[in-house]
Amino acid sequence: MQTKLTELLNIKHPIIQAPMFLVSNVAMVKEAMKGGIAGCIPALNYRTLEELRTAIKALKANRVEGGSFGFNLIVNKSNVKYKGQLEVLCEEGCDFIITSLGSPEETIKQAHKVGIKVFCDVVDLKFAKKVEELGADAIIAVNNKAGGHRGDKSPEDLIKELSSNCRIPIISAGGVGIKADIDNMLSYGAAGVSVGSPFIASIEASVTDEYKQACVEYGANDIVMTERISGTPCTVINTPYVKKIGTKQTWLESVLNKNKKLKKWVKMIRFSIGMNATKNAATKATYKTVWVAGPSIEYTKEILPTKEIIKRLVN
Repeated sequence: MQTKLTELLNIKHPIIQAPMFLVSNVAMVKEAMKGGIAGCIPALNYRTLEELRTAIKALKANRVEGGSFGFNLIVNKSNVKYKGQLEVLCEEGCDFIITSLGSPEETIKQAHKVGIKVFCDVVDLKFAKKVEELGADAIIAVNNKAGGHRGDKSPEDLIKELSSNCRIPIISAGGVGIKADIDNMLSYGAAGVSVGSPFIASIEASVTDEYKQACVEYGANDIVMTERISGTPCTVINTPYVKKIGTKQTWLESVLNKNKKLKKWVKMIRFSIGMNATKNAATKATYKTVWVAGPSIEYTKEILPTKEIIKRLVN
C-alpha cells in the first residue's frame, strides 16, 4: 500500500502505531519498525529528559529499512517539560513528531531545522487549516471512534472534509482494528491511519496483564465517555468501577466550573486526580480500574506480539 504517508516516512504500510500514555515503549516501536510501519511514543512516558534521550538512541540503533519512529509532544502550558523535550528530540533526531493540545508553531520551526517532520492532531477543519499554514507536514484527523480524547465527527465526514480543503496528507486516527477499516479510511481520502487501542493488548505494551485482558474481554459496546479523568470527555472501558463512580463530573465540579476564575484550577485538579488513577490502573493491581481504550478493541481476541497485530492490519 503506497500512499503519501509511506512516501513521507519511507515505510512499507501507511500505518502509525499511535502514541499512548503509559502503553507505548521502545520494545513496541522496535517491533513496529520491523513490521514496516511507524511507531510513536509520548515524550511524557519518560520522567526525565535523560530517559527520553536514552530511548531515542535505542530506537536509532534499531532502525530498519521500511520502518520509522517518532515521539508525541504535548505543546501547551500544561506540559512543563515541553521545551526540554523538544530540544532533546531535535538534538538526537527522530523521523517525526506528533503534536497535541496547543499551537505547534515552535515545534514545526525547530523540528524542520533538523529535518524532522511534524504531524499535528486536529479534530476540525479550522485547526487543520491553521496547522497547514504553520507548515505542518501532515494532519492527524482525530475522529469520534478514537480512544482517549476524541473528536466529534465520524471518520468518513472528517476525512472527506479535511482532504477536500487541505493540501497536506490526512492521517485518520480512530476506528481501525482490521485491514478492512484501513481500506475504508483510504477510500475516504486518507493517506494513512494512526492505530492505538489494538496495540494495548500486545505482549510488549507497558501495562498490566489485567488491562490487556480487559481489551480482549470487552468490546466496542463496552466503551463509554467519561468526564472523571481530565474534565474533558475521554473514552474508557466500562468496568464495574467506572459504573460505580459514574461518568459525569461531580455536582461540586459542575458548580465550580461555572465560575470563570475557578474553572481553570478545577480542571487542573481533576486532570491530576484522573491521570493518577489511570496510571495506577495501567501499571499495578487496583480495584480502581480506569482503562482508556477505543471501540477498535472489538477485534482484539487475545494478547499477541506486536508483529501479529500488524499482520492483522495489513493482511
